[in-house]
Amino acid sequence: MNKRLFLSALGLSALSLAATPVLADDYQNTIKAFAKAEESGKIAEKAYGYAVFPTIGKAGIGIGGAFGKGRVYEQGKYIGNTSMTQVSVGFQLGGQGFSQIIYFEDQAALKTFTKGEFEFGAEASAVAITAGAGAKATTTGSSAQVSGGRENAKSVGAYNHGMAIFTLPHGGLMYEATVSGQKFNYKKK
Repeated sequence: MNKRLFLSALGLSALSLAATPVLADDYQNTIKAFAKAEESGKIAEKAYGYAVFPTIGKAGIGIGGAFGKGRVYEQGKYIGNTSMTQVSVGFQLGGQGFSQIIYFEDQAALKTFTKGEFEFGAEASAVAITAGAGAKATTTGSSAQVSGGRENAKSVGAYNHGMAIFTLPHGGLMYEATVSGQKFNYKKK
């Protein structure tokens, strides 16, 4: 019973991270962290735009969820706000916090994302306390990413249909084997 209570508290803590107000500096620090990482940095240099989420909280015991607020930038200019929600069903346990960035290769990819509601497909991931690894399989292709932390992040990824997604774990512990989808809403500034 104590273990279940602990895991519930851990999960609620991860989701509460996403409810914490995000400061303007948090956005810039997150953008810089991804720009410094090996592969995401290469993509960042040439990206037409991006959506950045400084903190996404994710938790689950059987059924899970994630939530985060972000900003969308076009050629470096802040153009609007976005939010991400995710519901997952399957074997999962624990909670985690992470940052996420979606790079847009060109104006067409940015327009696809900012039309209102946008969704990514199925995902499988494993995240440890200080390092994470994930793999994604969607109807648009697949990608993978690995990270050792904010200061020494390494990542592997490429554009799929004009978008490249990278995550950077903040901490937490979550084990999952789930089928889930990230949904995004966009509001012009």
